[in-house]
Amino acid sequence: MTPEMVTELGRQALETTLLVSSPILGLSLFIGLAISALQAMTQLNEATLTFVPKVLALFGALLVFLPWMLNVMTTYMSNLLMNIPNYVH
Repeated sequence: MTPEMVTELGRQALETTLLVSSPILGLSLFIGLAISALQAMTQLNEATLTFVPKVLALFGALLVFLPWMLNVMTTYMSNLLMNIPNYVH
């Protein structure tokens, strides 16, 4: 296994991680900013006001994006496992 192959495997792993986590993290960022703006406008500083909408939105996003996320992860793993003989040489 050459250093280039190891670097490529690491790059693919990081790329897959970012691709899978980006919808959830992006939605969490958007909801957090929207709730923070609402709190700043109304001067309400309640911790549960930020927590509950984020949890509900992220649960809904997981229901929507989970099939796609599983497809991306299983594709990556199947390619990784099928290429094990190439990595040995």
